[in-house]
Amino acid sequence: MKVYGNESIMALKGADRVRKRPSVIFGSDGITGCQHAVFEIISNSIDEAREGFGDRIEIVRGMQGAITVKDYGRGIPVDYNAKEDRYNWELLFCELYAGGKFENNDEEYYSYSLGLNGLGLCATQYSSEYMDVDIKHGGYAYKLHFEKGENVGGLVKSKLEGKETGTTITWRPDADVFTDIHVPLDYFLDTLKRQAIVNAGLVFVLLDEESGEEYTFCYNLGLEDYIKEVVGEKSITAPFKIACETSGRDRADKPEYKLKFEMAFCFSNTVNLLEYYHNSSYLEYGGAPEKAVKSAFVSAVDGFLKNNGQYKKDEKKIIFADIEDSLVFISNSFSTITSYENQTKKAITNRFIQEAMTDFLKKQLEVYFIENLSEATALVGQVLVNKRSREQAEKTRLTLRKKLTGTLDLNNRVEKFVGCRSKDVSRRELYIVEGDSALGSCKLGRDAEFQAIMPVRGKILNCLKADYDKIFNNDIITNLLKVLGCGVELKAKDFNAFDLEQLKWNRVIICTDADYDGFQIRTLILTMIYRLVPTLIDEGKIFIAESPLYEITYGEKSRQKTLFAYSETEKMRILKRITSKVRIQRSKGLGENEPEMMWQTTMNPETRRLIQVIPDEIEKTQSMFETLLGDNIKARKAFIETFGHKYIENSLVEAI
Repeated sequence: MKVYGNESIMALKGADRVRKRPSVIFGSDGITGCQHAVFEIISNSIDEAREGFGDRIEIVRGMQGAITVKDYGRGIPVDYNAKEDRYNWELLFCELYAGGKFENNDEEYYSYSLGLNGLGLCATQYSSEYMDVDIKHGGYAYKLHFEKGENVGGLVKSKLEGKETGTTITWRPDADVFTDIHVPLDYFLDTLKRQAIVNAGLVFVLLDEESGEEYTFCYNLGLEDYIKEVVGEKSITAPFKIACETSGRDRADKPEYKLKFEMAFCFSNTVNLLEYYHNSSYLEYGGAPEKAVKSAFVSAVDGFLKNNGQYKKDEKKIIFADIEDSLVFISNSFSTITSYENQTKKAITNRFIQEAMTDFLKKQLEVYFIENLSEATALVGQVLVNKRSREQAEKTRLTLRKKLTGTLDLNNRVEKFVGCRSKDVSRRELYIVEGDSALGSCKLGRDAEFQAIMPVRGKILNCLKADYDKIFNNDIITNLLKVLGCGVELKAKDFNAFDLEQLKWNRVIICTDADYDGFQIRTLILTMIYRLVPTLIDEGKIFIAESPLYEITYGEKSRQKTLFAYSETEKMRILKRITSKVRIQRSKGLGENEPEMMWQTTMNPETRRLIQVIPDEIEKTQSMFETLLGDNIKARKAFIETFGHKYIENSLVEAI
């Protein structure tokens, strides 16, 4: 065993600082980390374009994971740096925390930059299998080549004809660093579209070598164009854009910094969207801008409702969720000092940014409501509709949760439900059986340790045709849902009282007679599950117990044996191999079966036959449910006219 002592302490050097711990810089050693490395290179090109150098960025998604980013900016300065007594290429590509953007709050260049930490370019180079760099700057062409974080061949410099400038970087992320290096096309499409939105007029061109497709993204008016694209003609209000430039500090003893931001929004009753960007980086988790938007909108809309007497007596105040449901909003902010939660830049925490955006947006909304009274009235009306719908859904959810969930104890009895002893959900089975007579035989034929019985009386309500009020006033359905214990999941807006973790059973087994009445009851139970708790089907929790059609007895009286056939075909197959005298009896209803037969044919895990209900061909299933059990009588009639002849013979046999 090694002794832990002074020699146990080590410092990672060079490329190992990234290659051995990529998640420290990129947030992950998986595909998300690899994607962040790609964005680091793209963001440098965006910073150049924002400073006014270049209006086009070209990206190639190459084969085998290779990536190229080309811009037409000034070109990275990589020649000798007398102040640092080193070549800039060594600092930029091989030294963490080196770059030209640290003094952005005092300098005129790179005032609002994505890359402020001096990490991204070097870290991406360190984490690559190879990287080729071609730079045109100051009348010279420069070439660099790296392999696994190490430079090969030094800096190659040559005189350049013409005045072209720019930087082209081609690299392949290293599979020794990232667990997945094949950045999907969707990532490029999403990222470049977002960057085009917040960098008005900047053209992004993506060539996907894998498919041969080329994509171009450009929004000349930036946020306004994007808002119009999102809502189309489905807006309650017209898109509204505001902008501000200011300066401030996060704390009295902290340096003052510059801030500018623009916001665009409208209200829609069919679309909602909230997106925040800072220095062009998409803030997936928001942070300061998100808090500002929530505070400002709630304050402004609540004030309008109070001032115009639109609240009912004792009505609760709106919350942001009521506004968010109809809000299409996008903000794009820039600051010379930015506090990100981490290097992945998915949220910012600047206190001044939050306060400045809150105050400005609140004042602008107050003015907007005054100057656009008809639109303001329409949008707050929609907010009230959202609020009252949410509150009604919440009230219904709480009522149903109380009604449908809870323990099956003496104080919460379900009539005629027969429980089991085991508390281990992974073993417990619930048999939903047809009628009281089936309850008796199943109760005697089951294993009481892990098998419970819930009888349903007659044909239950068709849950596809009935409305929710009628469904939840039906004792059979509510009792069955209470026994399941997991609540319901409705398609009604803002409603979900379902919790799969509360399901009390590993298997829910529908057990009905093998006749047409039994089939119909089975179908109605499945319809109820399909409409109210479809996740149970998705999770493979629902089963159908096959009941035998025939009881075949053969052999001498003293040594008679019985076999069961579950179909006509199986009956014929059994008869062909029996040579002695045979007695064939159509199976009785479940309620008439002896307990031993119930155990053998329906409940014994070793001998029973279960059909698992699976979500296969969901669209076809949904269409069939709606056709045969829904309200479309015309479609049902057409189906019967087309396919009814296939079932007439079976119906006649059953009748006989």
